[in-house]
Amino acid sequence: MNTEAIYKHKKPFLLESGQKLKDLEIAYHTYGTLNAKKNNVIWVCHALTANSDVFDWWKGLFGDNCLFNPKEHFIVCANVIGSHYGSTSPLSLNSATGLPYFLSFPDFTVRDLAAAHKLLADHLGLPQIGLLIGGSLGGQQAMEWAILEPQRIRKLVLIATNAQHSAWGIAFNESQRLAITADRTFYAQSPDGGKMGLKVARSFALLSYRTYGTYATTQMEVNPDKLSDFKASSYQNYQGEKLVNRFNAYSYWYLTKAMDSHHVGRKRNSVEEALKLIQAKTLVIGIKNDVLFPIEEQQFLANHIPSARFTELNSFYGHDGFLIETEILTQEIGSFFRTADSDNSVISLHKIA
Repeated sequence: MNTEAIYKHKKPFLLESGQKLKDLEIAYHTYGTLNAKKNNVIWVCHALTANSDVFDWWKGLFGDNCLFNPKEHFIVCANVIGSHYGSTSPLSLNSATGLPYFLSFPDFTVRDLAAAHKLLADHLGLPQIGLLIGGSLGGQQAMEWAILEPQRIRKLVLIATNAQHSAWGIAFNESQRLAITADRTFYAQSPDGGKMGLKVARSFALLSYRTYGTYATTQMEVNPDKLSDFKASSYQNYQGEKLVNRFNAYSYWYLTKAMDSHHVGRKRNSVEEALKLIQAKTLVIGIKNDVLFPIEEQQFLANHIPSARFTELNSFYGHDGFLIETEILTQEIGSFFRTADSDNSVISLHKIA
């Protein structure tokens, strides 16, 4: 059974900043049926511009005939705060004014996103999460939740993510926000505000999601006499337009700021001490040629999360490999899922060509 629903939280939601978000709504999808023991839950935390329909954007890993399927598992994916795919976002109406929030939306953090997942899990009556999984921003959320509720999360899969967002990653995000604010319509208090800036921002982002080799193979010109209208130029324009047609600049602005805030060590003494709080059996997957989240960041996680395994893969697609290399992910995550409870090793290293 597949369900699409919205959870409406009845109390003000306290954000890490001290601000409160009234009338919080969380859009979510569930797939399959919760078993009698309530121990077949797979919870997915999505990345920056995805939504709660994980069967749509993570095909090959999630689906009727995939590793995570509704016949065996009760699968949950919640749309994050700030994203306009159904959850409370800058385009939502502010009950105090009767108008959309736009730039008056309160700042939120990755820790707030994890706290919202906890609220929804409580609402759904899920005492434990059998496996919690996320990549990139999704991995940051999953990590925070595993620290927030170590006894609830049984197994954890972190892909292409980090314990603290890097200066490099923040610089990429700030460059994207500079592009958005250079579009003066961003301040027009309109749902379409900042569209052209968002297009440019997406073009910047793609350079961190893929690699030199990806572009050299897929966008290289075969005509040496060509002087303009290059394939790479068309590709950047196409991808920018594609995001503009399905997303908005205000959600993008706030979500990139939330990613910048990610630091599991905040008010927990240190990053290392925070990671020690994770009790879940953990698989950390890094992508060797990831420009945005270098492999060293995943190695750090595996070295400091108790009972963690580390797997390294090399993807033609760079960072985006976590969404595309579903055959390899199925193999590695499936093996971990089946053997984690019986494996007492602390860290195992595995490289995939």
